[in-house]
Amino acid sequence: MRISRLIFLVVLSGAIVALLTAGIRHSYGLFLPVMTEELGWGRGVFGFAVALQTLLMGACTPFFGWLADRFGATLVLVGGALAYALGLLWVSQVATALSLTMSLGLVIGLATSATSMIIMVSAVGKLVSAERRSLAMGIVVAGASLGQVLVPPLAQVLIDGLGWSRALLVMGGMILLILPTAFSFLGVPGSAGAADDQKFSRALLEAGSHRGYLLLTAGFFVCGFHVSFIAVHFPAYIADHGLPPILGATALILIGLFNIFGSFTWGRLGDTHSKKFLLSTLYFSRAVVFAVFLVFPVTPASIYLFSAVIGFLWLGTVPLTSGLVAQIFGVRYLSTLFGMVFFSHQVGGFLGAWLGGFLYDLAGSYDVMWYISIALGLASTALHFPINDKAVERLAPATQVG
Repeated sequence: MRISRLIFLVVLSGAIVALLTAGIRHSYGLFLPVMTEELGWGRGVFGFAVALQTLLMGACTPFFGWLADRFGATLVLVGGALAYALGLLWVSQVATALSLTMSLGLVIGLATSATSMIIMVSAVGKLVSAERRSLAMGIVVAGASLGQVLVPPLAQVLIDGLGWSRALLVMGGMILLILPTAFSFLGVPGSAGAADDQKFSRALLEAGSHRGYLLLTAGFFVCGFHVSFIAVHFPAYIADHGLPPILGATALILIGLFNIFGSFTWGRLGDTHSKKFLLSTLYFSRAVVFAVFLVFPVTPASIYLFSAVIGFLWLGTVPLTSGLVAQIFGVRYLSTLFGMVFFSHQVGGFLGAWLGGFLYDLAGSYDVMWYISIALGLASTALHFPINDKAVERLAPATQVG
């Protein structure tokens, strides 16, 4: 019973942290039009800052994942939450492109890597048995989805009522709510769930020489590209078609709302079906949805429908990808190994955010970005089929709690 309560508390806390961090991160697109207009910047300036944040988040997540694997998640989360709040405070006072890059890009990039969903998902994966692991991870991801539902409309209300600067101050206070939840992870030791005494260096060599791990890493790049492009630029894309700004916030809400169901559904399916084939199905579906969306005129109805469907496909990749890493390599270094896969995701996110702004400034439209997104979705579909998803020979059968 005590173990069951611990699992419940960790899953709930992970979902709350994911809600806060993902909700705020997916609100940046609402700040893009008002900040660039008031400060006289091109969209590429804002896009680069978010892209740098995305890249740093991915680059540093393996390091913070290693800290969580070694010492537990609590210390990592506390430091990350404090840095995140200070970063948002700085963004609220920016006056130059350089200060935006340093605050929104550098400081918050480091902070988001320490508070990322990867730390939450990995902690859950160390407590929950393999039979229910993907579902538990999906619940944490659903927390991030709920953040997309709740935070963007709040951000839009704050921007309209207080202005973008004060709105960022309020969101900086919100991120501090991570602090009390962080201490629930004291019950998840860094070594929890370890099935062997494998050394860290051997774990890296094992994963780096595994073809399936490399293919999984390459495939996750595409997820980052898709998610970052849509999260940052879709509200502006909607505004470019003469539709009201509130529709951009509504689109993000719908994506988050349907992602709650999607994350739960894909996570549940991952417990009973092949994760690699589910990933191929998910990426192929994204490519089809993008292509169909471009065929029809941009109207409120088409935006609502697109947002709902793409939301169902939004972060279902996370429980499937992290679950596949745990399935192949075990859970001892799950935070680190999944963190390295996540770096590829964030490289894709960097390009999705930055390239979207760059190509828009160059061509005056997002058309090329949509075509690239379709092509990458088809490529990722093919990448997952040849993955060998069997546990490595080293991994002895593990007895886990839950």
